[in-house]
Amino acid sequence: MSRKEVIEEKAWELLCSVCDAQGLISVDAEYAKVGGEYNLLIYIDKEGGVGIDECEACSRALDPLLDEKDFIKDAYTLIVSSPGLGRQLRRPRDYAFAMGKELEIHTYRAVNGEKEFYGIMTAYDDDTVTITSDGTDTVFKRAEISNIRLAFDF
Repeated sequence: MSRKEVIEEKAWELLCSVCDAQGLISVDAEYAKVGGEYNLLIYIDKEGGVGIDECEACSRALDPLLDEKDFIKDAYTLIVSSPGLGRQLRRPRDYAFAMGKELEIHTYRAVNGEKEFYGIMTAYDDDTVTITSDGTDTVFKRAEISNIRLAFDF
């Protein structure tokens, strides 16, 4: 596991405990260097969406836990946010959350001349994702998916 992955996994564990206590859904923890500075990006959600108050409460609960565990040696900024409209699916609970919802899938290689697909997720497992579009099921191997997220229409 890389240093980045270790930090993300430890932050994820802390985030899950904070979210469980606050009735929130832990979505993701991402450690990234942006413009020469490190950020610990925390994404939370709840049914109906989260607002600034939930983000602030999560940040206030998480910050002292991060200080206590002290597993991030670099100076960093803690940022707590909603996952946004185009929520990416990365963790197993993301797939469960997205079941029955419209997805946007991008593949590494063209499938029938296309690399971008939209449809309702009807099934998933450790290796595949199935979407239905216009009455047709399409099964994608996860290894062939470059990006998968909730679709949104304006």
